[in-house]
Amino acid sequence: MKSDLLNTKSAFDRYEAVRHRLPVANSFPQSKQIGSLLDITDQIDAFVFDAFGVLNVGETAIPGAVERLKQLRELGFAIRVLSNAASYDRGSVIEKFKRLGFDLQDDEIITSRESALIDLDRCHWGVIAARGDALSDITQKTTVLGDDLAAYDAVDKFLFLSTADWTDERQELLEQALIRKPREIRIANADLVAPRGDGFSLEPGYFGHRIADMTLANVEFFGKPFFHVYKMVEASLPNVELNRIAMCGDSLHTDILGAASAGWQSILVTKDGLFAGSDAGPYVDQSGLRADWNLERI
Repeated sequence: MKSDLLNTKSAFDRYEAVRHRLPVANSFPQSKQIGSLLDITDQIDAFVFDAFGVLNVGETAIPGAVERLKQLRELGFAIRVLSNAASYDRGSVIEKFKRLGFDLQDDEIITSRESALIDLDRCHWGVIAARGDALSDITQKTTVLGDDLAAYDAVDKFLFLSTADWTDERQELLEQALIRKPREIRIANADLVAPRGDGFSLEPGYFGHRIADMTLANVEFFGKPFFHVYKMVEASLPNVELNRIAMCGDSLHTDILGAASAGWQSILVTKDGLFAGSDAGPYVDQSGLRADWNLERI
């Protein structure tokens, strides 16, 4: 699949280009550098972690992450993982974290897929999914989209879960179908890219914004930085004040902006994710998106 997002700068520039579609936050703090999350435990009651770039890169846990979550739990802090992961259902996500060594309870993991499936209309959905996804968490009528042109015209609405088996040719079929007949499309992962061991993968948000640029389709994004997932986290932390929740993430336009718009505090993690090998400072200055704290690893 061809990509114009080859590095941190190109990904950042694309986020800035679509910023008019992202939530708005009223103000941002002056960031402070810290050495670890233990430096701010007197100011936080609940830590919410992004996955890719903070806890893991691909199928590898980031050094020290498993131990840090265990330590915070032993100190009495609430732990949540808030991931823009939509390729597989909840059970598969939970199993992945366990395989990576994280001792997480099922109700501590919240994904963008779950938020996208709330209030899903009773109609015929054309679904863009990974091979092997049984769609067992979807009760509505579905057709998994591939190379059959007629299938794109036959469905009522679209649900974009995964780019694992997506191609430029299939994207062209989808765009042309939406030009012929604009319909709703839910983008279940608002990320443009995700850090992998050898670079970035294109994620559903990238294609969602392409569709929004080119068609009259009703494109709705789910996951960070959009409000649905923050409300899900807050509902799971009924006794925690919003300004005592801290989002730990590697992306300015998803993790940091989303946290600010929700009234949470935020921590930018820079060593392994979107800014791996880069100085995050110039990007922070250009965007004006500032976390409360910066650190390399949690």
